[in-house]
Amino acid sequence: METRLSPSLLAWLRCFEATARHGSFTRAAGELCITQGAVSQQVKQLEQWLARPLLIRTPRSLVLTPEGKWLGVVLREGFEAIEGTLSQLRRAPRSDGPTTLSCSPSFAMRWLTPRLGSFLSQYPEVGLRVYGEFHALDRTRMVHDGIEVAVRFDPGQYEDVQATQFLDEWLVPVASPAFLAQHPELQQPSDLNPACLLHDASPWDGGDEVAEWTHWFRAMGAERPDLSQGQRFNLSQLALSAALAGQGVAMGRAALVLDDIVTKRLVPLFGRSVQSHASYHFVSQRYPSEAMRLIEAWLHQEAQQFRSLRAQSLPAPSA
Repeated sequence: METRLSPSLLAWLRCFEATARHGSFTRAAGELCITQGAVSQQVKQLEQWLARPLLIRTPRSLVLTPEGKWLGVVLREGFEAIEGTLSQLRRAPRSDGPTTLSCSPSFAMRWLTPRLGSFLSQYPEVGLRVYGEFHALDRTRMVHDGIEVAVRFDPGQYEDVQATQFLDEWLVPVASPAFLAQHPELQQPSDLNPACLLHDASPWDGGDEVAEWTHWFRAMGAERPDLSQGQRFNLSQLALSAALAGQGVAMGRAALVLDDIVTKRLVPLFGRSVQSHASYHFVSQRYPSEAMRLIEAWLHQEAQQFRSLRAQSLPAPSA
């Protein structure tokens, strides 16, 4: 049988790899920017060419046959190796240039940027550019957008890129001293007026706009109020700025509010922190450069120091 990788065969294999990875024709079509029917047809043509089924199609799901699983693993590893090599080659002509770090804006402004001097003094030979953005990442998007490394705050669950958690997160409501002076009734969670809550409506890409408040009330064993009320912002930084201005109570992430708590610009409420479902991840492609490895090691070093300061300044979450 002829096994030369013709353009048609390569297209069939690409569609099958995406389908096997996602377990869905629809999600594979979204990644490849073609129709669901086209993906299904390409996979069917591959099966006909091989004269064997690769997928068992059920009304609710797609199930890989043993041969499908085998081929899916081989294709995934092969495409990752190709994309990693292409990424290295694209960087090669500008290897002396700066490394680009994509980072969620609020974390970049409140945690990363104040610490960058430490990195630059340790590694003056490594240029570093920080871009504030928080869209979700996968292998295809990182290659397409030329993203070398990134920091993301989210629940994790990365499948096709390298992602390492370097810092967990504690949640604690915060308000300004002036606001608390005007609202002495705030003694327990049930005293919170929903109209005074300040929401980060985009805690992470795809995250529910009341996810953090919902999680906090549940962890505190308190009844959740009507969270449709209160001001909404598309960045945590903006909600915290409103809290600093005395406009209400924001859900504080320790990494973003600890400096304001230590300097007493913000006050943590109710004497307890809650462990967040989300955390900070260092995300990279499969073949990181030396500069990327240095950035990751530095982030872990800074995170360790931050955890020590956090433990001294905030009550730890209950087990």
